[in-house]
Amino acid sequence: QVQLVESGGGLVQAGDSLRLSCAYSGGAGSRFVVGWFRQAPGKEREFVSAFSWMGGRTYYGDAVKGRFTISRENAKNTVYLQMNSLKPEDTAVYYCAADNRLILSDYRRAQAYDYWGQGTQVTVSS
Repeated sequence: QVQLVESGGGLVQAGDSLRLSCAYSGGAGSRFVVGWFRQAPGKEREFVSAFSWMGGRTYYGDAVKGRFTISRENAKNTVYLQMNSLKPEDTAVYYCAADNRLILSDYRRAQAYDYWGQGTQVTVSS
């Protein structure tokens, strides 16, 4: 059983930065993946980024590539999402997700993840 707790959301202005944290427990193995998704009102859940324990590889959605960075701190069992140059269209509830057995082709699919955090709101004002 994997447990996830997100933190770090808030209200910022366009151009600001914010760092989200996802504290995880219970996950292990080379196929463990932690991903970030977001969902704005009236929209589908969107892939933001993923960190794979297999080689420490990182993946990004097109909308955030070059602005967001995902990283892992082993000592704290935490995955971070550093969000720079935030835009109003980044406003959404951000969810941390994890799975122990994902394959590469599933990293961007919300339906493929078994475990989810409660979500944290990010609001970017113009």
